[in-house]
Amino acid sequence: MAKDDNLPLFETKLAKGRILFQFYSLLIFVGTCFIFAYRLSHIPAIGEPGRWAWIGLFCSELWFCFYWFVTTVVRWNPIYRNTFKDRLSHRYEKALPGIDIFVCTADPVIEPPVMVINTILSVMAYDYPPEKLNVYLSDDGASEFTFYAMLEASRFSKIWLPFCKKFKVEPRSPEAYFRIAVEPLGEPVMAKEWSTVKMLYEDMKNRIESITKLGRISKEISKEHKGFDEWILVASPRDHQTILQILIDGRDSEAVDIQGQPLPTLVYLAREKRPQYHHHFKAGAMNAMIRVSSKISNSSIILNVDCDMYSNNSTSIREALCFFMDGEKGNEVGFVQFPQAFENLTKNDVYSSSLNVIMEMEMPGYDGNGGSCYIGTGCFHRRETLSGQKYSKNFKADWKRLSNRSVKESTIVLEEKCKVLASSSYEENSQWGKEMGLKYDCAVEDLLTGLSIQCRGWKSIYFNPERKGFLGVAPITLLQSLVQHKRWSEDFKLMGPSICICHLSPPYLQPWRIYSVWGHVQGLVE
Repeated sequence: MAKDDNLPLFETKLAKGRILFQFYSLLIFVGTCFIFAYRLSHIPAIGEPGRWAWIGLFCSELWFCFYWFVTTVVRWNPIYRNTFKDRLSHRYEKALPGIDIFVCTADPVIEPPVMVINTILSVMAYDYPPEKLNVYLSDDGASEFTFYAMLEASRFSKIWLPFCKKFKVEPRSPEAYFRIAVEPLGEPVMAKEWSTVKMLYEDMKNRIESITKLGRISKEISKEHKGFDEWILVASPRDHQTILQILIDGRDSEAVDIQGQPLPTLVYLAREKRPQYHHHFKAGAMNAMIRVSSKISNSSIILNVDCDMYSNNSTSIREALCFFMDGEKGNEVGFVQFPQAFENLTKNDVYSSSLNVIMEMEMPGYDGNGGSCYIGTGCFHRRETLSGQKYSKNFKADWKRLSNRSVKESTIVLEEKCKVLASSSYEENSQWGKEMGLKYDCAVEDLLTGLSIQCRGWKSIYFNPERKGFLGVAPITLLQSLVQHKRWSEDFKLMGPSICICHLSPPYLQPWRIYSVWGHVQGLVE
């Protein structure tokens, strides 16, 4: 028994064909050196025609060689990870930590409420103790239609969660599951329950879409929950008070599903917005959720996903915990990044929206060079890393203590206390957006945030399981692709490699981080 407790929870494997790739790269490097030697020894003399054209081409070749060198360094030593979930369950089942899950949405038109709640339901149905799951939705659009959809999802979860666990449903997004699953005609009991749950989901979906199309919430629906009264004071999505509603209180003994099992905590948040204050987009929403969740659940692990990235693997939490809770190396892991994968790609993927080069080659390369990047979604963080804490060799997580935390305040008291934490003026003259939380003043706040976490001494892990952890929606038209790459390129131009290097202060200044960031920038712009 004691021997089993000392076994690692994950293993690291080197990529196959690595030596062959390195030999091939060395041959290219030697050939490039010969070319440069030729260029330097045959520069036309002063006054000869073509001298400046020769020098210009030579400078272009130097820049191309630098770019090749950066990408080659990134791909030099890719590694892959495997986890041992059975060992985790055997060793820590009673001491599993709480998980706070952050989902962000901003526009009910671009991100329809039905899509949002499918992501919410998929993460609520993880194969994990429900009393230790806490799901937060940040609605930067302050949409009463999204709130109504959340209310409907909180009711449907009482049926959906036991259905998923009983029949081991994958994926656990209702829309995705019923789109790909075939009714089990050979099993009468399951077939009947399958049809019932599908009908209930379709009814809920139709109600939400009808209300959204109608463009208003009826008086009958407004009476169903006190939260609708908040919209009386909402002037616009950019000018409103904090709206915070705990739709399911996981501490409440009455918050159970149809089988009497506890439900995860479910919280709706629309942080305060005022025209005179900068709201900092997604980074501001994430920071507000970090503060609010610290009072409601304060879980030691935080998962953030975009509202269009539903959970495709119900064991993702346990797989991520294998890295955090490993006895030998777990204490130094700051975050675990899962790849971005998409379900709506066209057959030929003409706009390269799949990001296959980055996710399948670059990210394992970053991992092999010391740590992967944080890409803004599908990432598990220690709360300490998002709170600005530096890594210490003496750091050791007490999982038993962290898993037994409880809050005694009532739901109403908690809501009122937490509204202050999501106010628009709370961050004034504070370190939020600088030393704490996600970085501000950059559209690629995820990249800089991950880099700053690594600069504080934490290590990161890139984990690409056989069954993808999350599936989302990628741009599939030329216009969508151009808009996305324009946003990336503009901010990379403003950020520049110099800003990246400035964030790498001693003693954590390592060449691979400069290479990785610049290689990531070039790969995205491509």
